[in-house]
Amino acid sequence: MQPVMSVSDIEAFLESDFPQIHTDGRVFEMVEVTSGAIVMSLAPNERHLRPGGTVSGPTMFTLADVAAYVAVLAHIGPVALAVTTNLTINFLKKPEPEKLFCRAKILKLGKRLAVVEATIFQADEEEPVAHAVATYSIPPR
Repeated sequence: MQPVMSVSDIEAFLESDFPQIHTDGRVFEMVEVTSGAIVMSLAPNERHLRPGGTVSGPTMFTLADVAAYVAVLAHIGPVALAVTTNLTINFLKKPEPEKLFCRAKILKLGKRLAVVEATIFQADEEEPVAHAVATYSIPPR
């Protein structure tokens, strides 16, 4: 499954159609787009941290959701009204208060539904801090 949008295409789409992604500053960054997957990062700021020196669960949930959404768009094109219908996340390990990465891999891409696996990690992808599975509803095109 080949992507139809590049990193720069996705960044331009998010800037024009989803500017609220920058409410907390420019914390999200597109890293790569590959066949069936993307990698996105989030550089947490003070608002994203919790006592005890960790990144908050809602921040990781948001990263998983945005990355999965972007993975779908990267492969179907800029369809702003694709929406999350379900997202389940498991927090596996306490992340350090530093940059997070999320690899969002498409498991199924149909006409109306997409299922995406999102793995959040820091230095080593083999040691994830969270794992999510998301389903998106794709509007008729």
